[in-house]
Amino acid sequence: MDFETVMQELESLGKERTKKIYLSNGAHEPLFGVATGAMKPMSKKIKINQSLAEELYATGNYDAMYFAGVIADPKAMTEADFDRWIDAAYFYMLSDYVVAVTLSESPLAQDIADKWIASGEELKMSAGWSCYCWLLGSRKDDEFSEDKLSWMMEAVKNEIHDAPERTKAAMNYFLYTVGISYRPLSEQALETAREVGTVEMKRPNKKSSFLNASENIRKDLDKGRLGFKRRYVRC
Repeated sequence: MDFETVMQELESLGKERTKKIYLSNGAHEPLFGVATGAMKPMSKKIKINQSLAEELYATGNYDAMYFAGVIADPKAMTEADFDRWIDAAYFYMLSDYVVAVTLSESPLAQDIADKWIASGEELKMSAGWSCYCWLLGSRKDDEFSEDKLSWMMEAVKNEIHDAPERTKAAMNYFLYTVGISYRPLSEQALETAREVGTVEMKRPNKKSSFLNASENIRKDLDKGRLGFKRRYVRC
């Protein structure tokens, strides 16, 4: 399938209701409103195609950008490629669920995520923390430095309440993911989350969300989910 065919197919899959949901979460035109599940038949035909992914991502169309992440080849992407993608990610559904997910399958993942976390820019920071969530939820525990993750949790404890809004959400989910998916520091994550307490995340034109990682960690530990790992990160 070529670029024009994919764009036509995405347009045909668009639903007005889905489009309204995406718009309410921060997406803007152009977009069609394609449910992610509806993209699966097309992704199975294409599989991996980095050049097509680049064409789609460059459109600025949310659905095309999302699908670009599904068919991208993360191992072929350079740091400059990922920086270009995060620079074009204009709201959290792109930064955290497209760019961060794609980055998590790259051998450059931790190095780039670390730089984004240190950037001071809301969506870069959010993508960096989110990338670690996708990594921790899919890779073996021995691929991570226990000392580094411990230091990162301390940073969350000290900084989360004053962080940018979307970064708060990603930092909160980082604590949860360490608590559930990284056995060596599960107890420390739960204790850190207790110390952090409830985090208020303000949202434009909506009521605030109140996040509490310790409650979610405890619920899932009680369900026996300690050590949970995803088989696949991308759709």
